[in-house]
Amino acid sequence: MSKGSIITSAEQTTDSRPAAYRRVLLKLSGEALMGDDAYGINRLTIDRMVREIASVCALGVELAVVIGGGNIFRGVAPGASGMDRATADYMGMLATVMNSLALQDAMRQVGVVARVQSALKIEQVVEPYIRPKALRYLEEGKVVIFAAGTGNPFFTTDTAAALRGAEMGAEIVLKATKVDGVYNADPAHDPNAIRYHRISFDEAIGRNLKVMDATAFALCRDQRLPIKVFSILKEGALKRAVQGDDEGTLVHV
Repeated sequence: MSKGSIITSAEQTTDSRPAAYRRVLLKLSGEALMGDDAYGINRLTIDRMVREIASVCALGVELAVVIGGGNIFRGVAPGASGMDRATADYMGMLATVMNSLALQDAMRQVGVVARVQSALKIEQVVEPYIRPKALRYLEEGKVVIFAAGTGNPFFTTDTAAALRGAEMGAEIVLKATKVDGVYNADPAHDPNAIRYHRISFDEAIGRNLKVMDATAFALCRDQRLPIKVFSILKEGALKRAVQGDDEGTLVHV
């Protein structure tokens, strides 16, 4: 399949090839929910993402999700200028809870059962993160959405994704971005940039490629947890990544 090609909805529904992974951790950026909006949640965008997630669940894949909060926190960031870093980080964690609830509700509307677990205790709204319960939900076929990052300031949601992926025994972390993989240069500015199809952790470090933040990347490497970077903007890309296709870039041990 040529670079940038799109699988139509009809093609996607008839592609019944089995998944290459039994359990995966999907990392979604909060910015991905904005669509073309300046901030917030674009309804058409979240509905499309949920359809992609539903197609993966239909394959029998056990799916966990970590989502960022940049789409909400961006709107208040100017007011947070000069704010204590820990306070700002806690605000960002609360933004991820809002995104997680929106994602859960959108899944409910298409018949996908999801549970939100938060690293911060907000028990009137979402249940706290309890590892055995999260594992049981996955085994029951429910999607588990992990909110509030790690529950600690100074750590990104990339690190939360690596941590939860390791705790859940995920076979791979799928990092959904706006770019369809890892390149040797910025493809937005260099038309000759080349996408890596596969690259090792050590090669990525040696070439100073920014796959994830350093803490998350080191954790995945130490736990021998591969990462696949792909574009969430390409229709069907999530399903193809789960099916083991040459979609995006695979970072391996």
